[in-house]
Amino acid sequence: MSVFTTVTPDDLAPFLKRYYIGQLVDLKGIAAGITNTNYFVTTTHGRYVLTLFEALQSSDLPYYVNLTAHLAHHGIAVAAPIANIDDQYTDTLNGRPTLLVPCLPGTVVDEPNVAQCAQVGEMLAQMHLASRSYPAHMPNPRGVQWWADTAAEVMQYLDADTAARLQAEVDLQLRQDYTTLPQGVIHADLFRDNVLLDGDRIGGFIDFYYACNDALLYDLAIALNDWCREEDGDIDRARAEAMLQAYQSVRPLETAEFAAWPVILRGAALRFWTSRLLDFYKPATGEMTYAKDPTQYERVITHHAQRQDFWLTPAPV
Repeated sequence: MSVFTTVTPDDLAPFLKRYYIGQLVDLKGIAAGITNTNYFVTTTHGRYVLTLFEALQSSDLPYYVNLTAHLAHHGIAVAAPIANIDDQYTDTLNGRPTLLVPCLPGTVVDEPNVAQCAQVGEMLAQMHLASRSYPAHMPNPRGVQWWADTAAEVMQYLDADTAARLQAEVDLQLRQDYTTLPQGVIHADLFRDNVLLDGDRIGGFIDFYYACNDALLYDLAIALNDWCREEDGDIDRARAEAMLQAYQSVRPLETAEFAAWPVILRGAALRFWTSRLLDFYKPATGEMTYAKDPTQYERVITHHAQRQDFWLTPAPV
């Protein structure tokens, strides 16, 4: 969501003629995240988000774009893509594939409360069920082997103790087989900054560009590790229990998922420890980019490794 590709009002004016959304009023870059270029676009008809894809090609986009259209069709609060005059969801601007979506209600919440965590858990489960009828399939490009390969790439920059801890976590995850767990479409990046909240209600899930097919429990672990995390990396019990109970009120977990939960929590944290290490030591070049703190998820793993209570109980019958 950083700005890698500069877009000016002069660039955008002819582009907007390919859409039925009015004339440009304001254009503002969104300086957050590390993957794609995003702008707020205000026109005479409303406010939108323009995404320019820096890594994905036009041929890669149908999975993500059609997924959001599918979810919106099933009532999940997501930003459905806007078609251009040729009835195409994707277009091109300044040499980059683009997508235009309406702004959803709500704002990003930095310090979520118990009710908000419950809302996220409930809608995540609803999203998992709604996507069962989505026909496309995308293997997770940042699965366990990617964590291992990325860890090997950044080991040279770490002190001996940190490198040893990282390698131990990689070895632990390589011994797991998450393919035996219930599978489906996952968001894979449902952090606080990828959910808009309107008070305690969900305004929308956004930024589906890491979405793929993988273990549904892994998606829940990613969300919990961020939404329920304290500053020191520990997990707030009240928020965690609220999220898990709300999720299970829609999709009760299976026996194998209960067994896998303690280790998959660490795997979900390892995924972002390794990716943040990569972004920190080998950053992409961009106009308004920044790398998130990799030690944040190192601390999360440390707390998970010491934990005895994982807040997960069967949903009430």
